[in-house]
Amino acid sequence: MNSYDGDRLRTAMIHKGWTETPDETADVVFLVTCSIREKAEQKVASEIGRYDLQFRKTGGPILVLVGCMAQRIGREMAKKFPCIRIVSGPRHLGLVPQAVEDTMQDGRARFFFDDDPRALDDLEVVPTERTNPFKAFVTISYGCDRFCSYCIVPHVRGRLQSRAPEEILTEVETLAQTGVKEISLLGQNVDAYGKDGSGGYGFARLLDDVSKIEGVERIRFYTSHPKDFDEDILEVMARAPRICRAINLPVQSGSDRILKEMNRGYTSAQYLELVAKIRAALPDVSLTTDLIVGFPGETDEEYHMSYDLLKSVKFDIVHTAAYSPRPGTRAAVMDGQIDKRVKAARLNEINEMQSGVARELNEAYVGGTFKVLLDAPAPRGEGLLQGRTMTDKVVIVSGNVLNLGQFVDVKITGASHWSLQGERFEGE
Repeated sequence: MNSYDGDRLRTAMIHKGWTETPDETADVVFLVTCSIREKAEQKVASEIGRYDLQFRKTGGPILVLVGCMAQRIGREMAKKFPCIRIVSGPRHLGLVPQAVEDTMQDGRARFFFDDDPRALDDLEVVPTERTNPFKAFVTISYGCDRFCSYCIVPHVRGRLQSRAPEEILTEVETLAQTGVKEISLLGQNVDAYGKDGSGGYGFARLLDDVSKIEGVERIRFYTSHPKDFDEDILEVMARAPRICRAINLPVQSGSDRILKEMNRGYTSAQYLELVAKIRAALPDVSLTTDLIVGFPGETDEEYHMSYDLLKSVKFDIVHTAAYSPRPGTRAAVMDGQIDKRVKAARLNEINEMQSGVARELNEAYVGGTFKVLLDAPAPRGEGLLQGRTMTDKVVIVSGNVLNLGQFVDVKITGASHWSLQGERFEGE
């Protein structure tokens, strides 16, 4: 979602005549921030400190701080670091590009906070200026109404607000016309799309309509909520070959007591029942999940319920995190906060187990041939490119930058817990 906002800000500034440049020569630097965990905010603070040293010496660059951290503590950060001249919450990005030009003229700091959790002054721009020309994100809704007790999102991104379907479809059509081959639909909870209105147009119908747009060869979506995941989504996925066979379905805990304390709205049995329905409808699906260890009051027995659930379900990827208290959330003031060393030990143990599961699942791909969209240079290794299968598996294959944006058939020759290795398959 932050990548999407960054691409839209980039596009808006370029349309205003600005030129993107390395940060050491920039007049203005944008920081699109996250508050989901304390570590994310610490990274931003470190970056700001680096720019502020330069600003105090040379008077530039000025910083534009936007997103969740900006909404939460932007005013305090601006008092501490004079390089920050513009601060905007995630629901007022539409005011930022003009504010940059105004501040460059008069030097005044400007602040746009999301005081009304339902107000929205968004950027009306399609992100045509992106770092990846072949893939694009499209946000379909803002905010969240779930109020999980550990989650800061409703406090910094506001309440659920679905974009109009015609607006989303027009954006996807525009992106397809510019050469985008893969679209990822984004929402804090995509399954809740349309449930804040009365029109009856929900996520399944949107997914179906997007899948019919010419030029878009693959559609992904992030992230689902077990409480809102409707079976008609599976019906659309089963009949629409362009929709990728991959679903992220956060479980967060295997303990029913902890799930209740988290305000998740389902039990572990209900979650497992949904997993069974998904796998029955989509036998080749790749399932990933999110899990928190060390939630306040989590006992060793409850931790092992999570461990056992992951081990039995066998997820392709588990995004694990040690519980991080976020100011303003109910969980932050709960009794029974877990010691950091205990959380770290649980996290390490569960990650080690999951690495073995992921490797086992990935090894089942060895010997098979799969269509892959080559979308970026591999992070390590000269002459290597990476892409993803329909089931969201990262594949590393040899090639040069001229091959980027191509769909190729790849025969899988090796597997690790995080990726597959393969060779381009030219047929018999």
